[in-house]
Amino acid sequence: MSEASAEKIKILVVDDHPVISFGLKSLLEQYHQFQVVGEATSVATAVKLATELKPDVILMDARLGDGTGFEACRKIRETGSQSRVLVFTGYDSEEFVAEAILAGADAYLLKEVAFEKLVQAIQDVSQGKSILDPAVTRKVFERLKSMADGHEKDKLESLSTQEKKVLALVADGKTNKEIAMDMGLSDKTVRNYLSHIMEKLHFSRRSQAAAFYAQQTHK
Repeated sequence: MSEASAEKIKILVVDDHPVISFGLKSLLEQYHQFQVVGEATSVATAVKLATELKPDVILMDARLGDGTGFEACRKIRETGSQSRVLVFTGYDSEEFVAEAILAGADAYLLKEVAFEKLVQAIQDVSQGKSILDPAVTRKVFERLKSMADGHEKDKLESLSTQEKKVLALVADGKTNKEIAMDMGLSDKTVRNYLSHIMEKLHFSRRSQAAAFYAQQTHK
């Protein structure tokens, strides 16, 4: 392989529509800086080729024959691959964009974009930049915030009824001894409850647990 070829950005195209895949490959190879090293139509093939070919950028559709591009992205990340993933799709749903980001994608671009912008996006992503299509940026951040809020509610719901009562009293500023008296428990039992609460909420300090409870119950 020549030095010029070695410097090309290696691309893996993942799309379950053969015509689109062929079209992308043909167009991209008109640019001297790109080399399409493989094509995949399924999650399984995408993961296999990503591992074998080690592309710089994976151009990933959201819908594949045996699953989703997000599933493929997640599995590729689990292999330790350093390939950058650019989701290139026709879906502008904020739910899809949020799922792509959570799966470890580096960029999300709609297929309606001008081809020159796709070319620039591939170059930018290969250099470590992250890109979101302007048409979905605002919506995705709102969606991610909503998902984060939901996750916090799930954490609170993971506590037992007794643990919630203990946490409520902690948030009221009660000491362990005062909580024990209020609930008719021993100091040791209260300490055990607190230990379980901190473990479930992933906190290390009593003040963090109190602040979390106050935030979740005063929305």
